[in-house]
Amino acid sequence: MDTLQNIETRLVDLEIKASFTEDLVEQLNQIIVRQQQQLEALTRELLALRERPTLEGAGPGFRSLRDDLPPHY
Repeated sequence: MDTLQNIETRLVDLEIKASFTEDLVEQLNQIIVRQQQQLEALTRELLALRERPTLEGAGPGFRSLRDDLPPHY
């Protein structure tokens, strides 16, 4: 009888752990989905910034910070 009760207790403990594990996996999955959406948004923003024309209108390219200095410098 003791063995049967011990097995039942262990089974209940395993079921509880499995339940908590399922909840944790679902939470982690939601976090991954949200991070993927953020990555995609940042990638689109980066591509848009790269395609933005420079001050000279020469198309995409590198802009030096010196190009933004006021005329009195």
